Parts: sequence; structure tokens; C-alpha cells
Amino acid sequence: MDELLLRSLTPQVLGILVRRGADFAAAEDAVQDALVEAVRVWPADPPRDPKAWLVTVAWRKFLDATRANTSRRRREDVFDDEPAPGTPSAVDDSLQLYFLCAHPSLTPSSAVALTLRAVGGLTTRQIAEAYLVPEATMGQRISRAKRTVAEVRLDQPGDVATVLRVLYLVFNEGYSGNVDLAAEAIRLTRQLAAAIEHPEVAGLLALMLLSYARREARTAPDGSLVPLAEQDRGRWDTVLIAEGVSVLQAALARDRLGEFQAQAAIAALHADAATAAETDWVQILEWYDELVGLTDNPVVRLNRAVAVGEADGPRAGLAALAEIDDSLPRYTAVAAYLHERDGDPVLAARLYAEAAHRAPNLAERDHLTRQAARLNTRRD
Repeated sequence: MDELLLRSLTPQVLGILVRRGADFAAAEDAVQDALVEAVRVWPADPPRDPKAWLVTVAWRKFLDATRANTSRRRREDVFDDEPAPGTPSAVDDSLQLYFLCAHPSLTPSSAVALTLRAVGGLTTRQIAEAYLVPEATMGQRISRAKRTVAEVRLDQPGDVATVLRVLYLVFNEGYSGNVDLAAEAIRLTRQLAAAIEHPEVAGLLALMLLSYARREARTAPDGSLVPLAEQDRGRWDTVLIAEGVSVLQAALARDRLGEFQAQAAIAALHADAATAAETDWVQILEWYDELVGLTDNPVVRLNRAVAVGEADGPRAGLAALAEIDDSLPRYTAVAAYLHERDGDPVLAARLYAEAAHRAPNLAERDHLTRQAARLNTRRD
């Protein structure tokens, strides 16, 4: 059984049912029933046209459910004829689902969960394991999301920016359980890039590829974090880097700069440096200036302060940091790093310890604690 094939066909089949007039929640249930049937039947009797098979079975499942509900008798009369699956609008059907699952009426967490279920084809259990929550909890979240978008009409152009935000959230969840969400986000973004020509879609894909290329070098054998400057660059995936740079160059050539393209350009400059010492921090700072102009995001300003410290010296970096709200997550960690670079290990050690206390996860807390201990040991 080709699980990847089933997952790739899921949004196409679901989109066809929705286009035929099935409401989203009923269509999604029917598609899931069809997938269960496929797992049961296909190993012994594989279909010649898997997509057509799924559409036919899912549509019949939907009709069966509709007939069982007397309150929908009128609707049943409308949909009693079973049309042919068809293939011309498969891309449009999948694209509609991206926009539906990223609808503004959904919370970010619900939009991510619904995207993984409807577009990604993941089971509720897989999504729950990835988010480390009980399956029942995730099931309720997905059900609420489906009810929210059940009556949404997709007769207006969708908001690409919202879809990209959702995919970026999926990517940043990384890996837990048995599903690599970063890899899943790349797969979905590839699909989106194949469906529409948009420089920011390409920019996000390039950013994901360039970031994912460093994945194996980000942690030591004991699971501890390895900072970018200390990573073994021989472990970076050069194939993904080459693809990411190629995708980025094509996007930038369209001269419609967006924030994901700018972030990807920064990632490409890091990837281009053979050693940390060879990093072109002046160019990186220029891209951060572009990014601040595009977003004026406080997190971007925080990262820019690090780039200022590398390009113009730690004093300049601290001056840039002073212009940012000190309650921002990871502010204290950046301050610790810049003060250490400026030759104040006592203050840096205290700030590292403070940052460790505020760290959002165990791996980061352990890393910052080790940084504080390293400086305190030197002082002793």
C-alpha cells in the first residue's frame, strides 16, 4: 500500500466532492471512509486509476450518509446522479482546499490541524501524536474546524498570504511522534508551488528547503542543540541547498520581493559560507533591513540586532537591541550573546541563566544553562 500516494490524492478527491456540492465536513468524512476502504481492498485488488476509484467510493459514501439523514432528503435528490471523476480541475480542487483550511475564521492551531488532515491526508492520531495531545482532543479540534468552514463558499480569490502562514506554522512545528511535520510542510508547499506561480510561495519553499538542509547538524548525538556557528557543515544537505537556492533565484528574478524571499536569501547566505567565519554578515544585515521594511516584526528586529553585532561589532548590536522591547522571547539570550562578545562574561553568564529560566522548551533551556556554566567555569 502506497501511503504517500493516498495522501497526495486526498486533497484532490476531497476537492472534487466539495466542488460537486458536498459540505466540507461530510465530504471529509466520506473521503476518510474511502481511504479506509482503499487500505482494505487495494493490496489484493489494486485499481487501474486510484484517483477515480477513490472519487467513486467517496461519492457513494457521501450519498449513503446523505440518504441516512432524513433532514437532507431534498439535498439527496440534487446529488443522486454520480458524475465521472474527471481530471482537468484537480489542481484547482486542491488549491481550493488550501484556502478553505486557512480560512480567516479559524484559529491558527485549527487551521494547521485542518490543513494536515484535509490537504496532508494525515490521520487524527498522527496529528495528535505530532502535537503531543490526546487523539480525542485533536479530533474535537478538527471537528470544530470542519463545522466552522462547512458553509464557506469559495467563490472569491483566496488569500495566499494566509495559506503561507499556515504552512510556515506547520514547518516550524518540526518533528515529534512518527510524523515529520517539517517534511510534510515541504511536501504541501511543493504542491502549492506547482499549482500557482507566486514568488512568495516559491520563497517559502526555498526557505523551508534551506532550513531543512541543516537539520541533521542542529543537534549533537546526546540531543543537545548545536548553534549555527558550531554546526558541522559537512552534514548539511547540499542537494537541498542547491534546490533551495535555485528556487529562490527564480523567485527573486520576478522582482516582487516578499518576506519569505528575504528570509530565504538570509538562509542562502548562511548556506553559502564554507565556515562560520566566512559568513557574509554585511549582506545578511542588508537583507534584514529589507525584511524590517517589509514586516516591521519585533522578532525580525531581534534577529537583525544579532546581524548588526556580527557585521558592525557587539556594541552596535547592543545599541540595536536597546531599541527593542526587552519582554520579547529570546531577548535575554541575544543580550547574553552580545555582552559575551563585548567582553563582559560576568553579565553574560547572568543573562544566559536568566534566559534559560525563560526558555520555551527543554532543549533550549539546557543549551542556555550550559552557556552560563561555561562562562562561570572560566571565571572560577
